[in-house]
Amino acid sequence: MLFLVAALMLLGVVLGTVAHAPLTVTGLLAAVIAVWLGVFALRERHARRRRTSVD
Repeated sequence: MLFLVAALMLLGVVLGTVAHAPLTVTGLLAAVIAVWLGVFALRERHARRRRTSVD
């Protein structure tokens, strides 16, 4: 329960910061995060395929 409260408080801080940032900065940061997550997903998929083919 304490973890949930801490997560909600952190989310509120992050959303509050985004609300005060200019739209271009918010869009740029969202694009950077999307690319980062895409690269992470591709690396995980590649590692999972390589691990299963060895077994």
